Amino acid sequence: MVATQAATDAGIRGVGVPPRYHIQCIALTNNMKKHSILRWFCLVSILCVCLPSFCQQSPVRRKLIIDQDAAGPGGTDQQSMLLLIQSPQTQVFGITVVTGDGWLKEEVAHTLRMLEIIGRTDIPVVPGAEYPLVRRKDETELWEQQYGAVAWLGAWTPRVYHPADQLGEMPEGKPTTKPSEEDAAHFLVRMVRQYPHEITIYAGGPMTNLALAIAIDPDFASLAKELVLMGGSLNPITDDPEFVNAPRREFNLWFDPEAAHAVFMAPWKKIVCTTVDISVKTRLTQDLIDRVKSAKSPAAHYIGTYSHLRGQYNYLWDELAAIAWLDPSLITARDNRYLDVDLNHGAAYGDTLSWSENDKPKIVGPPVEIQVDLNTQKFYQEFVDLLSAATPKP
Repeated sequence: MVATQAATDAGIRGVGVPPRYHIQCIALTNNMKKHSILRWFCLVSILCVCLPSFCQQSPVRRKLIIDQDAAGPGGTDQQSMLLLIQSPQTQVFGITVVTGDGWLKEEVAHTLRMLEIIGRTDIPVVPGAEYPLVRRKDETELWEQQYGAVAWLGAWTPRVYHPADQLGEMPEGKPTTKPSEEDAAHFLVRMVRQYPHEITIYAGGPMTNLALAIAIDPDFASLAKELVLMGGSLNPITDDPEFVNAPRREFNLWFDPEAAHAVFMAPWKKIVCTTVDISVKTRLTQDLIDRVKSAKSPAAHYIGTYSHLRGQYNYLWDELAAIAWLDPSLITARDNRYLDVDLNHGAAYGDTLSWSENDKPKIVGPPVEIQVDLNTQKFYQEFVDLLSAATPKP
């Protein structure tokens, strides 16, 4: 470079330069250009080989265990599980099942069959608790005689009741696959210890399985990444008779109050709650079903065949909890409360208790993020999009 610059400077000043010096300078310059071109060629070659491989790498998926009272076919329980499985964001490690809207045995069968239909039998279905920790059917019937009838009793509702060891109706056909031989509580504990602080627990039913996991391993809650739940009722604005006279009664917490209490007192890093209050702002409509049904995916076929409107009120309870976890931007307003459940065996047994930061009692669990309002149209669109899409591969 020094020789080249010297020759250039000499030329500018009009000073003569020996011919041999010119030749040496030209050779040096050409040699440097060749090396520069070679370096660029190597760099481009490396990028051509590596960049496509880098771009094709899958994003890190969000680890999830679904804990659900999985009545079916169709309905809020199965539809919420479908939404979570259909998302390319998620890695579903398993579905733990608990008695709630239906009995454990039938819920397990409906879930296995749903997974067969959509081609995701790789996801283990893990049976959990068949009964609440304390509440029993006959005692609940006596309680109703004293304090009044409850609109929805889940598996114990007289119009749908059958013994626990029977499957009931299976319009989708009986499954050929088998559930896991492990029980739900030990599965939950094992997985959070295998992936500490990485797994979200989605709870769409009574929390008996979670309470049992906490009893087995007091570190269970702190080893999870977060708890996302559908449950609780504060002050829903609705003309639905189920909540007009009992605004603090919500089935998931009410069915197993002692379990819900244990879960709310546990040291979770984060709890996000979809209550009745925001759920009643949603509706499953025939238009939504038809929009999903028009797609050709296995999930769309399942919805089109087995999802139906049931009575006047068709809230998207668990579906909202699921999609709001996948896309938190759906939620346009939030609040923080401390939650618990009334364990006194009077008229309010199983009702939701709540406090703000200013009036909370001395002993409470971690604060709970309460969803207050949502972008309803965006929620409906994502509901249709997820259920219409091809089912992600394992």
